[in-house]
Amino acid sequence: MTAFVVTGTDTGIGKTVFAAALAGALGAHYWKPVQSGLADGADKDEVARLAGLSADRIVPEAYRLTEPLSPHRAAELDGIAIDPDRLTLPPQRPLVVEGAGGALVPVTRTVLYADVFARWGLPVIVVARTALGTINHSLLTIEALRARGVPIHGVAFVGEANEDNAATIAQIGKVRRLGCLPVLPDLNPHALAEAFAAHFLRDDFI
Repeated sequence: MTAFVVTGTDTGIGKTVFAAALAGALGAHYWKPVQSGLADGADKDEVARLAGLSADRIVPEAYRLTEPLSPHRAAELDGIAIDPDRLTLPPQRPLVVEGAGGALVPVTRTVLYADVFARWGLPVIVVARTALGTINHSLLTIEALRARGVPIHGVAFVGEANEDNAATIAQIGKVRRLGCLPVLPDLNPHALAEAFAAHFLRDDFI
């Protein structure tokens, strides 16, 4: 039964767009356990739109927090104590789970997302940008996940293709290159599905 966790090397690198593309390609359910920042809408709404997912394929968040900050701080400002034990994987399959920001983003003052990933035991897809700095950020993310025993399914890049950056990360990090999703000038469901089909192999996720 297919289930993946999607994390990133940083925030704002296209992780949600990739998660939408993957969920659409697999016809999967989508779950973002903690949503931080509600003013501009929730990530689940964007994923549902871009992936063409029906409402029954969107799993409700465990926590919805007001400010667009790391979950630990956003929860404090909302007067909420996040209980990591509530972050239990839903039973639906196939499933795409999206973290917040990078792998070491704090869920609480004592628990990081990578710690939660380790507890889940699902294969993790690292979403990385292609531009300068990605080698360092990607290898740090890979090391942090491996240090906790988190299985890494591979790295998905977002941006203008950079062959040397991708090859270097794959070689040094000993990870699989899954593909590179270009930045789309018109981000819509049809364009995203076509781009994913053109740059990724669906069988890599089965």
